[in-house]
Amino acid sequence: MKFSKIQRYILSVLSGILMVVSFPFSGSLTPLVFISWIPLLLIENEIASKNYRSRKLLVHSFITFIIYNLGTTWWVSNSTLEGSLMAFGLNTIFMVILFQLFHSVKKLQGVSVGYLSLVFFWVAFEYLHYQWELSWPWLHLGNYFSIRPEWVQWYEFTGVYGGTIWVLALNILGLLILKRRWINKDFGRKSDQLIAIGSAVFILPFTLSLWMYFSYEETINPVNVVIVQPNIDPYNEKFDSSTRSQLEKLTSYASAAIDSTTDFVIAPETALPEAFYEEDVQSVGSVNFLIQQKKEWQLPNLIIGASTAKYFEKKNSRASRKMDGGPGYIEYYNTSMLINSANKTEFIHKSLLVPGAEIIPFSETFPFLETLALNSGGTSGSLGIEKEPQVFQTNVGKIAPLICYESVSGNLLAQQVKKGAEICFVITNDGWWGNTPGYKQHASFSRLRAIETRRYVARSANTGISGIINQRGDVISSTPYWEPAVIKGTLQRNSTLTFYAKHGDYLGRAFALMSIILLLINAYKRIKSLFAA
Repeated sequence: MKFSKIQRYILSVLSGILMVVSFPFSGSLTPLVFISWIPLLLIENEIASKNYRSRKLLVHSFITFIIYNLGTTWWVSNSTLEGSLMAFGLNTIFMVILFQLFHSVKKLQGVSVGYLSLVFFWVAFEYLHYQWELSWPWLHLGNYFSIRPEWVQWYEFTGVYGGTIWVLALNILGLLILKRRWINKDFGRKSDQLIAIGSAVFILPFTLSLWMYFSYEETINPVNVVIVQPNIDPYNEKFDSSTRSQLEKLTSYASAAIDSTTDFVIAPETALPEAFYEEDVQSVGSVNFLIQQKKEWQLPNLIIGASTAKYFEKKNSRASRKMDGGPGYIEYYNTSMLINSANKTEFIHKSLLVPGAEIIPFSETFPFLETLALNSGGTSGSLGIEKEPQVFQTNVGKIAPLICYESVSGNLLAQQVKKGAEICFVITNDGWWGNTPGYKQHASFSRLRAIETRRYVARSANTGISGIINQRGDVISSTPYWEPAVIKGTLQRNSTLTFYAKHGDYLGRAFALMSIILLLINAYKRIKSLFAA
């Protein structure tokens, strides 16, 4: 069957729309993700079979992927227009390049290797896209199932990359079945075999997951928490009103829920918005206020988000900034602060920073970018980070703190779990995006972290959604958005390591290696064909 030019454009738009409406809270029609790539793959098949110029595919894949990026993450522009344009544009370009590479491999190495390369390239892309300073793991295909945790309980073995493989495999099989049945009018044995394989690839993981979901048993090892959602407007209140008034608001909500069994109070990201030196924490009024309040509560532990700073005599990292009017350097951090059972403070800095907002990409190689950023008015330059993920040791076990964007990364929590973390606390401030799908998507991703590591997740969001997620990824309590709220609940600690927690992103590493091999073979074949000509 031959498609007209207008039909190809309709198919490319259709693929983009299907990708959007099947994504969490952009439509949430999850089953459609299993056919969302088929229209674009039909276009690629036609261009390849008719031996059209490959640049035709560039246009159609660009249409699909720009719709996908804009339709699922348009809300980023509410917090940063420049950052959103960078995310939409670069992410689309990367996806177009990958799809073009798949097309090239398919032309030179055959249909079977070609479709296999699409899976390898896409998993490798998701893995490598997380590793660098322009990281954007939000649109990993495995994240589609964050609202269907009962479908992907096997993430404890594969992480989200298993979901990516599942999505692509079923789309490719769907295309092959469609080609045989509809285009080639083949209703023979091979067609039936393809349908059987496609059915098995869908049914077996789905059935396994349901069995794991309903048979899973938690170890009873309780930790009692109070989660505070103070609902302080990040645009008009958080950085304009006094820290003391904000803390009084926060502690008043906590006081209503704390009792003698409470082990932790959890407060959101940058609940202490005014930066202070960690070395001088004993003289910081807001911290002393919290310690005094904690003593009155007779509370063992308080975890709260803070903006902190450290002084260095010499430049410590690219985030070090020359002190104004004096010697030395200062570094700022987005920090999780623990006030423990002995009323001592501990700090863990955010490791995974938001590109553009918290880190200036590639400024370590090009230091002048930091200077430009500092003078641009749009950002304050890069924050400091922990060299590797850390955990808090408390009187009731080890805790993994994740700040905002960090909760999108499965590998980061896996590293904390390997260091002994038995439960996870996510502290965040999602009010920057307004009442959009963004905060809902972000909250849902924590359900995947729970499955991957089999750890309870307690989530404190400044404006919502706050809540508690169990080891199966079920939300067992949650708050409404943009309302002050407090949750009192129980988490179960778990010290068992899942396969994914032990091995991290092993699928990403393996598929990246295979992608390199495929690209080298492709380069060799292309060079050989040029010489042969």
